Amino acid sequence: MKHPREILIAPLISEKSTALQHSHNCYTFKVSLNANKIEIQHAIEKIFNVHVINVNTFRQRGKVKRMGRYSGKRTDWKKAIVRLKPGDSIADFES
Repeated sequence: MKHPREILIAPLISEKSTALQHSHNCYTFKVSLNANKIEIQHAIEKIFNVHVINVNTFRQRGKVKRMGRYSGKRTDWKKAIVRLKPGDSIADFES
């Protein structure tokens, strides 16, 4: 099994994720591309000491970008939206 810090890459903080956090107690993370929902759930429970109700994931494809006549592509990445048990929260997002 992978180390939890290898699964969770970074928290995602945006207007939409903040609204989800306040209304539905959901938190958004950038995760490893080959991580599954069960691994993400165990990693969040172990790192933040909270109880996870469900995990929704989706892959975000990288955009094709051009710089003059040269074209390139941003990397693909995976996003996880995690819903916590009522009463639980992650202190890192609160500050």
